[in-house]
Amino acid sequence: MFYVYMLSSQPFGTLYIGMTVDLVKRVWEHKEKALPGFTANHGVDGLVWCEEHESLESAFVRERQIKKWKRAWKIELIEATNPQWIDLCPAIAVSA
Repeated sequence: MFYVYMLSSQPFGTLYIGMTVDLVKRVWEHKEKALPGFTANHGVDGLVWCEEHESLESAFVRERQIKKWKRAWKIELIEATNPQWIDLCPAIAVSA
């Protein structure tokens, strides 16, 4: 499986969109600031949305699509399934 995901620094805060094959590991890397970069510099580590894909190609297309969206559309996508902006990390760690 492949995953497209969105992280947030806080509700309505700075957003980051990414893609990975190992969601649990990748979110852990963001939370631990294991890799330098945007999310580490801006404190963006709360998993607020994710989507599963069967293929690398479909995940890549979806990631690029969402990255081009207006901020308001990204917020709508998050709030459609996570209106409280709860960090989904504990839920994915249990299901992994």
